[in-house]
This record gives sequence, C-alpha cells and structure tokens, in this order.
Amino acid sequence: MSAGTPAARISQRISAIAESATLAVDAKAKALKAAGRPVIGFGAGEPDFPTPDYIVKAAIEAAAQPKYHRYSPAAGLPELKKAIADKTLRDSGYKVDPSQVLVTNGGKQAVYNTFATLVDPGDEVIIPTPFWTTYPEAIRLAGGVPVEVFAGPEQGYLVTIEQLEAAVTDKTKILLFVSPSNPTGAVYSPEQVAEIGKWAASKGLWVVTDEIYEHLTYDGVKFTSIATAAPELGDKVVILNGVAKTYAMTGWRVGWMIGPADVIKGATNLQSHATSNVSNIMQVAAAAALTGPLTAVDEMKVAFDRRRKAIVAGLNAIDGVECPTPTGAFYVYADVRGLLGKEFETSNGPVRPTTSAELATLILDEVEVAIVPGEAFGPSGYVRLSYALGDDDLAEGVRRIQEFLGKAK
Repeated sequence: MSAGTPAARISQRISAIAESATLAVDAKAKALKAAGRPVIGFGAGEPDFPTPDYIVKAAIEAAAQPKYHRYSPAAGLPELKKAIADKTLRDSGYKVDPSQVLVTNGGKQAVYNTFATLVDPGDEVIIPTPFWTTYPEAIRLAGGVPVEVFAGPEQGYLVTIEQLEAAVTDKTKILLFVSPSNPTGAVYSPEQVAEIGKWAASKGLWVVTDEIYEHLTYDGVKFTSIATAAPELGDKVVILNGVAKTYAMTGWRVGWMIGPADVIKGATNLQSHATSNVSNIMQVAAAAALTGPLTAVDEMKVAFDRRRKAIVAGLNAIDGVECPTPTGAFYVYADVRGLLGKEFETSNGPVRPTTSAELATLILDEVEVAIVPGEAFGPSGYVRLSYALGDDDLAEGVRRIQEFLGKAK
C-alpha cells in the first residue's frame, strides 16, 4: 500500500463473498410479509412442519440438567457422535467410528470446515452445476478454485463422466458430489454413483459428498452413498449431513462431517477456535432425532410428494416454462429460457427481462411471489422453487405465477 492510500475497511477475502441468494430472497419475502404484504415465499429450503414432539421434549429435559450448562468437547457430545455413526451405518451402509465424526453448527459449518481443512490456495474443486450457493463461497474462502461443470435439464441435471474428465487438471484435488441435489432435486442412480466414485478414485481425488437430503426421495428412487458405492475411494471421502431437512430442524443448527482421523482432527482444531462446541441442548435433541423413528419424515414425504406433483404440473402449464420432475429433496428447477426477452405488462409499463434474475424480481414486484433465480446456482435461465411450504400457499403462489407469466407477448 503506497503512502497516502487509505487502507480497505474490509478484507479482500470477505469482500469477495457473495451474500447467500436463497437467504436474501427469503429475508426479503419475510420483510414484505411483516409489512402486511401478501407475499408467498418459494425461496427457502425449509420444511413448514414443526419439529417432532419427542425431539422438542428431549431438548427441554436437557435444558434442566446442569451438566449441559457447561462447555463440552468441541467435536461433539459422545452420545451424539455414536448416534451419528450408528445412523450412518443404518442409512448409508458405511461403517465409521464415532471418533471420525465432528458435530458442527449446522450443515454450513460442516461445509466450511471441510474445505478449510482440505483445500490449499490454488487447489481446484469440481462442482457439478447447478450447485447450492454456499459451496463455491466456502471453497474460495479456503483459497480454492471452484470449477463448474454444468448439466442442464436435457440430461436431467446429472453430470457425466465425460464432463468430469474434461474438467480435471493437475490442480484438481476434490470432487464435490451431491445426490439428492439442491437446487435441482436430481438423484443419481446407484450405477451412476458407483461409476463417478470409481472415476474419482482413479484420478486420486478426494470426494466431498453432501447427503443431507438422503431421506427425501420419490417414485421409488433410492439414495445411494458414494462412500459405500465406491469402496475404491478408501479414506479419501468426507460425508456432510445434518438433521435440518429430515426432521424439520433447520433452526436447531446441528450438522456434522465424517472423515478420516487426520481430517477430523484438523477440522476439530479449527472449530475449537471458531465456535467451540455446538449447543449441548441442540446436540441432545439431535441425538433424540437420530435414535428415534423415521415416522415424521415418512409423513412429511407424503405431503412433499403431493406438492411436488402439483407444482410441476402447474409450472409446466405455462408457455415458455419447462419443469422436469425431480425425484429428490423438495425443490423444482424450472427452465425459463423460453420467457426471456418476452414482453410483460407491469405497473410501470412494458418490461422485457433478459435474465432469470430480472424475471424473478419482476414476479416478486408484480404478483408478490418470491422465487430464486438461476444466477444463485449457476447459469441464468432457470428458477428454483421450494415446495416445502403449505399446500394452500403453494396453490395460490403457482396461480399468481401462471396468471402473470401467461400474459407474456
């Protein structure tokens, strides 16, 4: 810095971070709603169901116990780490020791911890695209370089080995793998999972796999863990997960990462300085969730499945919109390229949106429906809508979108 040049108030590292687009859309929708506007939000990936009673009860009982009023190990309560190890064997068929588990403040901290621990400046991380908004930001914070590999609706939003092969360089260290996917709801078949895992192993890559939507699949489609499907990966795999989506516990903030001992030790050291232990009360609640029945998620899936079919049918009824039927998570990822450049009558006169971001803004301003544009997840031309909201709101929101977009010229 030359003499007389003022120092930047915010570091370049932090200044480069983009705000979470999904949370920004959700916050704007909630602010408008609080102001009395009849806004319907399709933005946040948040189940509208309450957390099951037995989980809430466990938290209340824990809050009354003095032993949980104190610091606990940064890596997590032993009983929760054991529950996570047992649950991983039950659901993924992957055997881990509790010492291979780090409990984090939600799934996002697990993502951050993992890339901070594995990535050195200049390392490349392949990200199948569309991607969840936090992944590339966490990679950049660690000094890494996200390498996007885009798979469009023509291929079911599923990347191929050929695409991955074309993206590999001598700087590639990690493949990020997400199935079921946020934002698309796409789910890789067991054969595809095994093939991709075997390919990554042949390249000597680490695989970071986010399995937080593992229990949310439809139409008989099954979740497959790449850690199990591709034993060739050995110990070069890190599993990310949490209780948020399965048990309607988004606000409880409990996630975890599972990996080899040296990675978990490094990530634990980082967390010991960043946040220390996750709230003990929340950890006890998470343990109750994981050791309890999956009845609640099965009930939620019935509602999600019903809403999935309704929103896909409603969006596909609009000229210029193509919405593939997702088989996982609780999102649809609609192709709106057919609407870009068309004219819409608005309260301020005719408007011709040329990007999905402009189209999403137009829909919020004109009919008070919040959706997330494709720019948050990769290329423009798409929009994500979460169907984890009430049936009545979903129906009304889709009706408004249909009415507005149906007038395109």
